[in-house]
Amino acid sequence: MSEIDILQGPESNVRAVSINEDEENEGNCEIFLSIFVQKTKIGLSYYDSSDYTLHYMLDTMDNGDLHLLDRVIQELSPNVIITSAKQERSLTQFIETLELNRDYKPEIVMFPDANFGLEVSKQRLLSAHLLPPTITESEKILYLSSCIPLDSVLMVRSIGGLLKCLERRRVGLDLEDCIGVPIFQFLTYTLKDVVYIDRDTYSALQIFKSELHPSVFKLQSGEKEGLSLYGILNRCRSKFGSLLLRQWFHRPTRDLNILNRRQEVIRFFTSPRNFTDLSTLQSCLRNIKNILTLLHKMSLSTPKVAVWQSLYKTVYSALCIRDTIRSLPQSIQLFSEISENFTDDLFDIATYISKVVDFEGSLAENRFTVRPDVDPVIDEKKRRMMGLPNFLTDVARTELENLDPRFPTCSIIYIPLIGFLLSVPKLPSMMDKQSFEIEGLDFIFVSKDQLHYRSTRTKELDSMLGDLHCDILDMEMAVMRELQASVLQRSGCLHKVMSLCAELDCLIALAQVSRDQGYCCPTLTPSQRLALIESRHPLLELCTPVFVSNNYISSETEGKVKVITGPNSSGKSIYLKQVGLIVFMALIGSDVPAKEAEIGLVDGIFTRMHSCESVSVGLSTFMIDLNQMAHSLNHSTANSLVLVDEFGKGTNTVDGLSLLTACLNFWLRGPQCPHLLMSTCFHSLIQLGLISDSPLLALQTLETAIEGEELVFLYQVKNGICQSSCAANIATLVGIPTDLVMRGVEVSELYRMGRTIRKMDRTSADEQNSRCAEVVEKFLNIDLDDPEMDPDSYLKDEVLQSQAVD
Repeated sequence: MSEIDILQGPESNVRAVSINEDEENEGNCEIFLSIFVQKTKIGLSYYDSSDYTLHYMLDTMDNGDLHLLDRVIQELSPNVIITSAKQERSLTQFIETLELNRDYKPEIVMFPDANFGLEVSKQRLLSAHLLPPTITESEKILYLSSCIPLDSVLMVRSIGGLLKCLERRRVGLDLEDCIGVPIFQFLTYTLKDVVYIDRDTYSALQIFKSELHPSVFKLQSGEKEGLSLYGILNRCRSKFGSLLLRQWFHRPTRDLNILNRRQEVIRFFTSPRNFTDLSTLQSCLRNIKNILTLLHKMSLSTPKVAVWQSLYKTVYSALCIRDTIRSLPQSIQLFSEISENFTDDLFDIATYISKVVDFEGSLAENRFTVRPDVDPVIDEKKRRMMGLPNFLTDVARTELENLDPRFPTCSIIYIPLIGFLLSVPKLPSMMDKQSFEIEGLDFIFVSKDQLHYRSTRTKELDSMLGDLHCDILDMEMAVMRELQASVLQRSGCLHKVMSLCAELDCLIALAQVSRDQGYCCPTLTPSQRLALIESRHPLLELCTPVFVSNNYISSETEGKVKVITGPNSSGKSIYLKQVGLIVFMALIGSDVPAKEAEIGLVDGIFTRMHSCESVSVGLSTFMIDLNQMAHSLNHSTANSLVLVDEFGKGTNTVDGLSLLTACLNFWLRGPQCPHLLMSTCFHSLIQLGLISDSPLLALQTLETAIEGEELVFLYQVKNGICQSSCAANIATLVGIPTDLVMRGVEVSELYRMGRTIRKMDRTSADEQNSRCAEVVEKFLNIDLDDPEMDPDSYLKDEVLQSQAVD
């Protein structure tokens, strides 16, 4: 019999119970971020109250604008930011900018600088609820130094302020025996090899898109994910898998080892012969709960039955995952780690829980109860409890024979903590306490119409049987504590289970999307070359029945700078976003929507595409466009991808064209020319020869065709330039009156030829109405009976006369 077969017995009991505690508690989770800046160095740490982990980042160099800190806050979205009241000017300006942000306003907490002292911070760390109270102070220091590099002074000082805030708010201090902030793990936080992407780029590429939940019951509780890249790729079965995938989206990486590790798992599960294993693993992952939260609840004095049930389902599902993974190729790194880290301690935990905990009985009594055959003493006491009703009936018959004949009936009852009592009905003559006295019986209390006494026989029962109920409770509680200690003793393997299950969940989700949408595995190289063959837009292809694929090749010899012209609505913006999204997907390890793809690892994706206008920002649309362009110019490198869509259209045509030309020539002439994809309707940029000659430059357009007077978009990118914006055709397509379009074409031609544009002389509305009334009156006065009247000739004369007047 296999290990899994042994555990299948009590599984049915567990499934009968609905456990929603994790979901309820997740809404209360908060992230506290502490920052300490000194000159050009930054130290930070944060505490996640959902799993009681403290994350720290080693002291890191940052620039004067604190771009690294901005990236951290963008990724973590902390609820509370803690810093010193005596801080650097750069941090003061950063916080002021953060407070002006309309969409994200964290709580800013400032403590006196003394709370960030080095020695004070170390002492707070030593008093945190992590270290056993029995070890000495020197041993605690040694242990901490093995967990945290204490030579990162700024980081340690940031932890001091962080713990001060947590202690003041009593975060996690819900235990009577907890004298410090509970810290279950120290985890390193790093941004090494992370690809830089700012908020505007995330918004422009629609990587995330939050929408209000349509349910009226959830309007106040939060948002849901709309049509976005994260929305279509997130098919994770567990909540912590979805959270990890979101972290990957916030932290695309250039680390080939990490990307190759993810790709090999996705490649395995996209193979049709492995679909069965994929489905099995997804079913198991659905039952994996937040293990760190469960362990915290398990450390309480009396964990609820739901915690035991949830832990059992989690461990049981982890064993199923392990047994499935062990049958797969161990050459895949993630599979070998799961096989190695999912140790037999998991089996021991599951076996102990299944053999000890009576889930059905616990659910019925709403407390922890043990299964039969665990403790013979408990079984004997429970047997006595089960036989008490019949036994007490016999005792009551004997007592009734010796009782005052005035009482027609009596009963023997058992009350926990009080014991056995003789209960008789209250007689009408018994009006006060003195009348309750009966010889040979000790009065205890009256309840409604029943009097309760202790007799010689009930006293014998108390000494013989004792307080059965309380004895059973105490003994079962002792068994629970013993089981609790055994589980916590073997809990070391559980910490790794959740992180590996989360990674597996993310990669299976990405593999499922790749299989369903026909994605390909990109080739990742450290070179400066991007090549996408028959690429598609991952979002738009889901919204249209037919999507035209396009190529994109960028390198030093194949046109690193591409200027795309074409009519409005021809697909230029979609093409730019398509390239950006595919590169982004490759940098999180995902397959991409293309026939073939080669991705040279970029260090940043910059965009000038989407203008987030807001009155609270206090900037015009053009100023926002300039800020985005300046950011791309100042921070892009030769390994960056820059997407520029219609820059310069928000101001005077000549000024906008001049700025666009200057920016383009800056990149073409500079030594750090990025992969630049630029779309524009300024055809003069090319027609007037404003662009510098460069082997890096390639001119492209989107193909169109004209059938009669109708403009047809082919959405195919080709080399060349666009000779016309086809504005008149597009204006007609959207329903602008034909006479207005024709007049626009006329004025455009006169302007292009340098001829005088004359104002159109049109009759006023009153004159037109008067003329129409005159024509109607003449028509009504026609004598059709007159033989000399020719209606056709008359009407022609009137029409000619009317045209002459107009």
